[in-house]
Amino acid sequence: MSRKFKKPDYEATLNTAIQLSEALPENHLARFVVDIVSQLDLSSVYQRYGAIGGEAIAPELLLAMLFYGYATGVFSSRKMERSSYESIPFRYLAGGLHPDHDTIANFRKMFLPEIEGLFVQILLLAAQSGVFKLGNISIDGTKIHADASKSKAISYKRLGEVENQLRIEVSELMTMSRQVDEGELVLPEGMVVVDEIALRQTRLANLAKARVVLETRAQERDTIERAEYEDKIRQREAKARHSKRKARGPQPKPPTPGPRDKDQYNFSDPESRIMKNTTDKGVDQHYNAQLAVDQDSLFIIGHSLSNHANDKQELVPTLDAISPTLGHVPAAAVDNGYFSAENIKACSARGIEPYIATGREAHHRSWQAFFSAPATPPPDDASPAVNMAYKLKTEAGRAIYRLRKSTIEPVIGNIKEVLGFRQFSLRGVAAASGEWGLVCLAFNLKRFHSLLTHCA
Repeated sequence: MSRKFKKPDYEATLNTAIQLSEALPENHLARFVVDIVSQLDLSSVYQRYGAIGGEAIAPELLLAMLFYGYATGVFSSRKMERSSYESIPFRYLAGGLHPDHDTIANFRKMFLPEIEGLFVQILLLAAQSGVFKLGNISIDGTKIHADASKSKAISYKRLGEVENQLRIEVSELMTMSRQVDEGELVLPEGMVVVDEIALRQTRLANLAKARVVLETRAQERDTIERAEYEDKIRQREAKARHSKRKARGPQPKPPTPGPRDKDQYNFSDPESRIMKNTTDKGVDQHYNAQLAVDQDSLFIIGHSLSNHANDKQELVPTLDAISPTLGHVPAAAVDNGYFSAENIKACSARGIEPYIATGREAHHRSWQAFFSAPATPPPDDASPAVNMAYKLKTEAGRAIYRLRKSTIEPVIGNIKEVLGFRQFSLRGVAAASGEWGLVCLAFNLKRFHSLLTHCA
């Protein structure tokens, strides 16, 4: 063959001296993260450290590694430790040190409340730089996998069956113990009846705790479903009064109270719950993560998390998570999953003009429907649903709500598809909520960097 090829010299490459300043251009995200961390007020973090102890790794270093890791899809503390050896950006962020994964994981878990405060500081820095000014917002939620094993879950129906079986086994073991004491029975070699009874009693105690949790959750669900049922009845009656005709369609069915056979409790993360999985239409252990996104800059300005499958009760916590230091929110665009008279009042009480869909939005609307003439104003005694439906058809309502899908949904998609965050590393509502805040902070850092780079 006459063709010549350039072949690599791996030995020479291994001995090549690399200047990190050459490998990381001035506008690299890692450099940006270090610069931002240096501007943050970390006094609340330093106050948590004891006055006595060995030389600790500076929190600036650990925060930079966490922020950059979550912004680039590296969520594992073990991967961050390994990257401090193998990855040029992480070597720079670590400043020549190599914090072990336990140090990184413990720092993340311990300082989640302080990281929430840093979330607001970064938004204020973005405002000072001119790339962020709080305006109208969009709110939506998404289900994120909990760090919970399916094999460690039990349904309410199965729980009762296991309890009965364990009680039978305990009774049998106690009978065996009496027979052994009376010399009527010789136990198999290695069997200790007392230990076997204790094991089953411990399992019964754990199942009893699970039963209490499931029954408490059922009561919460009953309260929510009862309120929704009564709201449907009121709307149905109001519609009948205004039309002066008997309400058409089937009468809403009242909810069935109490636990259901398929209600599940997970022993690996008891606070997570079974929720519908939008990816494959199945169900899995999830948390319900919420976001409030500025419609102009696409910065996340507020976030919350719960183990409630329904979004209706998540609007108020998400609004309350928005720091007043960021400014005032004029209006909020929210989909129909959050619609309720209480949520309308909650927005109004905070000086926020709500634009909440009253029904599912059609995917393919005709141009006639899109540019139809404004609707007739409703009567003074119209229901909240009728008033809101009219409001969404006004010029202002259309303009604000039209931006909902193109603002909040791309942010959620970016977090799941680009950053790759689909499962929590921490367990429990409090810890998962803190980690969700870290994800939102990392997204904002990346957005901040992107806007500044684009402006430059």
